[in-house]
Amino acid sequence: MRIVLERRAQTSLALLVASPLLAVALTLVSAVAVFLALGQDPWRALHIYFVMPVSDSWGLQEVAVKATPLVLIAVGLSLCYRSNNWNIGAEGQFLIGAICGGGLAVATHGAPTGPWLLPAMLAAGAIGGALYALIPALLKVRLGANEILTSLMLVYVADLLLDWLVRGPWRDPFGFNMPQTVTFAPEATMPLLLDGGRLNIGTPIMLLIVALAAVLVARSLKGFEIRLVGEAPRAARFAGFDDKRLAITVFMVAGALAGLAGVMEAAGTVRQLQPGFSPGYGFTAIIVAFLGRLHPVGCLIAGTFVAITFIGGENAQIMLRLPLDVTRVFQGLLLFYVLACDTFTTYRIRLEWGRAAA
Repeated sequence: MRIVLERRAQTSLALLVASPLLAVALTLVSAVAVFLALGQDPWRALHIYFVMPVSDSWGLQEVAVKATPLVLIAVGLSLCYRSNNWNIGAEGQFLIGAICGGGLAVATHGAPTGPWLLPAMLAAGAIGGALYALIPALLKVRLGANEILTSLMLVYVADLLLDWLVRGPWRDPFGFNMPQTVTFAPEATMPLLLDGGRLNIGTPIMLLIVALAAVLVARSLKGFEIRLVGEAPRAARFAGFDDKRLAITVFMVAGALAGLAGVMEAAGTVRQLQPGFSPGYGFTAIIVAFLGRLHPVGCLIAGTFVAITFIGGENAQIMLRLPLDVTRVFQGLLLFYVLACDTFTTYRIRLEWGRAAA
């Protein structure tokens, strides 16, 4: 007997909508099993993970703060994945964006500045992320290198570069020898929207970008080109679309959004550069992109849900004394179920018997 995956002639809209919802439901069921195995009351643990983060104003602000970089990065990745370009290095582009924008804050620290500084930092972060994403794109279109490997390996280059900078030339001389830069000046930080929390103007910027990306995907020729190149590359070439030029474009857009997210995180939440200031947003955003069905609005919804797991994991660490790695387990299970549900949405299982299976 042989198990064969046979592509469905057509996938219904109901299945496409139900697939991520089923993945979330299966993740919650698995979470119950994990909590039972850890000796915890599953209902109390689920309440701490998924209800407490949205039960008060402070929690809602923190969810928005966590969702902002996740959604920004996921929107860029969704454009790549729709066009069949596999950018796995958004974490590195996120860090390079933080380095480029944060470096400007460090260089001007103590010098007279003005309202131009923050926009310049955001632009520097976006440009830095775009140029860093250009490297695997060029390696793919010029040399045929696998973009999955090259973009992933560049993550470690960016991580080590940040580590060297904050331990070396950019280290705060009055920071008690800690590996960190000076705290950014007020002119170099994201203005807060509400008192008593960390919600800043990065969230409205993210919502604007989601809206623009949704229009791009649904209403523009470039959005049609992205879909066509990803779904039918031969037809796209007959239509005159250049898949190599598109690969460079989507990589740079994804890198720019990841870099923008990086500098916004550095200037809005951390307010300095330090090793490990990202909890893996670039990798987690891959889950967000697929859970959101590679659509900007879907990424917004999925990013909010994943952000809730981040805040819930911190609550569980304090109240249940569970390791923060439990949250990563849930996020990994979520990605597994998303991919599994998508597979069965696109394919049906067929069993082959007899000599054909030999």
